[in-house]
Amino acid sequence: MRFERREHRPLYLLIATPVIAVIAALALAGILISIAGAPVLDAYWRILTGAFGSRLSATETLTRATPLMLTGLAAAVAFRARLWNIGAEGQFYLGAIAVAAASAKLLGNLPAPLLIPLLLLIGAIAGMVLILVPLWLRLRFSVDEVVTSLLLNFIAVLFVSMLIDGVLKDPLAFGWPQSQSVSDHAMLPKLIARSRLHIGLAIAIALAIAVHFVQSRTVFGMQSRAAGLNPAGASFAGVPLGRTLVKVACLSGGLAGLAGAIEVMGVKGYVTTDLSPGFGYAGIVVAMLANLNPLGVVFAAIFTATMFVGADGMSRGLGIPTYIADVTVALSLLTMLIALFFTQYRIRR
Repeated sequence: MRFERREHRPLYLLIATPVIAVIAALALAGILISIAGAPVLDAYWRILTGAFGSRLSATETLTRATPLMLTGLAAAVAFRARLWNIGAEGQFYLGAIAVAAASAKLLGNLPAPLLIPLLLLIGAIAGMVLILVPLWLRLRFSVDEVVTSLLLNFIAVLFVSMLIDGVLKDPLAFGWPQSQSVSDHAMLPKLIARSRLHIGLAIAIALAIAVHFVQSRTVFGMQSRAAGLNPAGASFAGVPLGRTLVKVACLSGGLAGLAGAIEVMGVKGYVTTDLSPGFGYAGIVVAMLANLNPLGVVFAAIFTATMFVGADGMSRGLGIPTYIADVTVALSLLTMLIALFFTQYRIRR
């Protein structure tokens, strides 16, 4: 028996791969649910109704999916070019704190039509700045960006903690470590009244469409894909690898920083060290579930948010741990990786 690379991957196989991977993950997680003493189908039904069974739960699921879409796009863009950006969590926090600082100290008096786009841009630039550090170390000293971008996450969170305990601390927070709030007219408009669902969802979907267009229809998209498929061949063909990776890094870091900015301006209104429950790391899972496809990221983010939000209802109704949602998402990643392998290779006997 040997593995043979496929010369052509049919469309039906590419479409069926994520579906099969998710079904396999749900089947494996069902074993754990059964061991916990709960009926499997009832548990999954409660997850679904817990995530979309009411107006409140549906809007909360989509609100949770919004930053996952952006961090998933950040990972997908970078991974497509073989730039292993594991630092989206730190870029998320840096974008968030940049928005809080700019609103509180510099731009808070601007009118909303000017203030909101300017703050979103500032958040994106903050994320770009952070990712350029590991990229420079890779290009200049051949340092593995997996390690440097991962370690920068902890530095960024500690830096944010220093700021919200110091110059940006909210004097009205009764000693609780949080930043000063962004101004009221810097908050993103709501998509649905009396809910937390904001216009950031529309921004994230629009950016997914834009990234898909850039990757499939522009010279830069071709260069980034070529750099990921075969760097030596791309360089021989005239692709400027260094310049291409800088552009990819700016796009990836900008998306992660924008996720932090949108979370602050759309939901929280201020920054704390627990602002993110792991959006940056979960974005990697979302990107892989989507097979690095920008449009697939939207659906993968909604699936991941469904598992996390719906797990609360399942836990309350059946008395089983909410950690099963984490296990299901992790199993989805593993089964997706296996499925992707078999889309690229076939077994010959």
